[in-house]
Amino acid sequence: MGSVLRGAFGAVILGAAIAARAWAGGEGLEPGVVLNQQTWKLAEGLLPPEILKHYENGEYANPIVPFPEELYRWPPDFLAASKSNEGKFDIGANGEIIEKATGQQPPYIMGFPFPTVDPADPKAAAKAIWNFFYRTWYFGNVRVQTQLNWIGQRGLERRADTDVNFLFYDGVPSDERLDNPQDFLSQQLTVVLGPADLQGTAALTWRYRDSAKRDSAWSFVPALRRVRQVSPANRSDGFLGSDMSQDDGPFFDGKPEDFNWTLKGEVEQLRFVDPLNLKGLSDNVFIDGVWRSNWPADLKTVGYMDGTWTGIPWASISGALAKRRFLVIEAVPKDNYYLYGKLELYVDSVTFQGAWNRKFSWKGKLLNTLQVMAYNPIKVTNPAGKVDYLQGGNMAYQCAESIAANRATVAGIKISPTSLFDARIKFDPALFDMNSLSRYGK
Repeated sequence: MGSVLRGAFGAVILGAAIAARAWAGGEGLEPGVVLNQQTWKLAEGLLPPEILKHYENGEYANPIVPFPEELYRWPPDFLAASKSNEGKFDIGANGEIIEKATGQQPPYIMGFPFPTVDPADPKAAAKAIWNFFYRTWYFGNVRVQTQLNWIGQRGLERRADTDVNFLFYDGVPSDERLDNPQDFLSQQLTVVLGPADLQGTAALTWRYRDSAKRDSAWSFVPALRRVRQVSPANRSDGFLGSDMSQDDGPFFDGKPEDFNWTLKGEVEQLRFVDPLNLKGLSDNVFIDGVWRSNWPADLKTVGYMDGTWTGIPWASISGALAKRRFLVIEAVPKDNYYLYGKLELYVDSVTFQGAWNRKFSWKGKLLNTLQVMAYNPIKVTNPAGKVDYLQGGNMAYQCAESIAANRATVAGIKISPTSLFDARIKFDPALFDMNSLSRYGK
């Protein structure tokens, strides 16, 4: 179990023994089988216990689909950059990435900064989480208009519509890079479009490349009619009182330097995937210089949307499960005011996509599990002949489940079939200044 992970190049993980027993521990759970109340025992040891319990109780049901390593579509520029990064970087004293040659932070990285992650390396966990971020950032700036749904045992209880914008300064292809005099890593602006009591609420975050500089964060609350700076520790709190935090982001969006990282082990497990995407199905249109994702208009993605569904209302009913190998990474916040005392992150050891984000109290009690769907990148060509790579999703499922309260918050559902899910946007950085909070807030 001590061999090197060569995830960026699709090599065999931990040798041929793993490949030979690809479904070990889950005999009978081959692709085509539906995991449900009748078959749940086949998945023992292949899901977090609180997730497996949903299948045992008849609350979740999803088909098993294949997602072999060789299916993953690597963008050529990302793959080439990852190969060129081999041996160049290390983790500094504060958890930041540094160049081995200079001991300084590099001005820009594309591709996996650590294409080889050795489980025996004490810095393996930190390297893996940085790989996760650089994979995420590669797909560029995004704007999504999505619902935030509070869901209880009886169904949908409350809904907020949000307009979320992410601007990335690092990790993107070279032709999408921006001048960066303030040394940003990323910026995020979220504006609440409805309902009326939340409309105009806005949140702005600036994340810096400097490992010692904590996030700058502000919010605009319409009732106060003013912008207020907030502590970056508040990013762990539930956004708008939901069970989903700003530090959840696409899977995990905390600043890596704010945590201590430990690799707890490696496991084979199931994870949620978009089955249409894995079949190569995705509708993306190039409009006004950006790639817009058009989803199947009649697709019911979450249980409460389907009147015939008898399971739990927040279940993913259009998603599937695929078996992958994961690094299990523990993150302990350095800030004692952070809401959670420990995070347990399951990160794909080949693609570095996140699957399960389990959050524990400072006394070790499981409080929340974030469940996230995976995609296989797709290749698209714009009218000018430029080739791009996109996430290629036909749906999204980000479910933050409160274990004790027996409820969940689900994000990723479009506000309407025509709402924006745009990628590779060339934002005007002025959108992310503090004036935007009062300009877009009401």
